[in-house]
Amino acid sequence: MASDRLLGRKASSDRLLSRKAIVTGAGSGIGAAVAARLRADGAQVFTADVKGDVDFVADLGADDANAALVEQAVKAMGGLDTVVPCAGISAFHPLEGHDDAYFRRVLDVNLFAVFRLVRDAVPHLKASGNGRVVTIGSTTSSYGDEGLCAYAASKHAVLGFTKSVAAELGPFGVTANCVQPGAIDTPMTAPAFTQMPEYRTFWENKAPLRRLGQPQDIADVVAFLCSDDARFMSGHGLFVDGGAMARH
Repeated sequence: MASDRLLGRKASSDRLLSRKAIVTGAGSGIGAAVAARLRADGAQVFTADVKGDVDFVADLGADDANAALVEQAVKAMGGLDTVVPCAGISAFHPLEGHDDAYFRRVLDVNLFAVFRLVRDAVPHLKASGNGRVVTIGSTTSSYGDEGLCAYAASKHAVLGFTKSVAAELGPFGVTANCVQPGAIDTPMTAPAFTQMPEYRTFWENKAPLRRLGQPQDIADVVAFLCSDDARFMSGHGLFVDGGAMARH
């Protein structure tokens, strides 16, 4: 019981009952938690990932994957008003000797896939009259870290892109916000935390809450941003990091 309260788990509600959402990266980690939380709050959710138990399996970094995703999602749900791109990749690569191919791959998955998905969803978001775009940035959307030049570049771009979407689509009732997670315990971060226990300890100690984040911590904030409770909130990046950046 206490741990459920700590992680923000709540009984299901109907606050997203009319929502029709695409969630990418939904095969595991943050994306899976987001999809589950939106469904728990009543939304229809069409999921996508490169693998896993999802509705649409594809490499979302490919040029035409996101247009096909939007088309199939609209057909399956009878519309679309919410887009939450959670798919992402990350690994440590020192700048010296950093190859072009990996840098491009990070941008393809972390940035271009987000751009294409939101772009292709725009007619549906505008038609809904109260569309929602919630992107997943990072604390590195605002800062940087050694060995993460490709990842930080992509996440800085996602934050800037989200702010521009908010400005452009606001007149059509669409809000756009970027959630900026801190260190979250997911399959993507597991290799780094396993190989470098000191890295895990650093982030646990840096956060005043003295723990790593869990995917549910992010999912709960995403659900709020998708709801009518966040109807006047747009164009912002929101740190969800246990207070880590307060001690920058």
